[in-house]
Amino acid sequence: QVQLVESGGGLVQAGGSLRLSCAASGRAFSIYSMGWFRQASGKEREFVTAINWNGDRTYYADLAKGRFAISRDNAKNMVYLQMNSLKPEDTAVYYCAADRRLSSVASSADEYDYWGQGTQVTVSS
Repeated sequence: QVQLVESGGGLVQAGGSLRLSCAASGRAFSIYSMGWFRQASGKEREFVTAINWNGDRTYYADLAKGRFAISRDNAKNMVYLQMNSLKPEDTAVYYCAADRRLSSVASSADEYDYWGQGTQVTVSS
């Protein structure tokens, strides 16, 4: 069992940056692959990026390529999402999720076993 808590969301102007954090508690965080998803109001949840257990594999949705970066610190049980050049269309609730498969960088929400409660990101124009 893994518990996930996101933080770092807030209000930012277009072109700005935010760094989201996801704190994990529970057993053996380092064996989980991790992902970030987002859900805008009235829209379906969509994949942003994922990272495998040791950080040597990452995968980005087109919406994130060149602007966002995922990283993890297994010693601290943390996963991060650095978001740069933010746009108003990035406004959403951002969720981190854990996948029990070691080397997965899955883009489907169905592949993830545990979810955080989300953190709101609002980008003003």
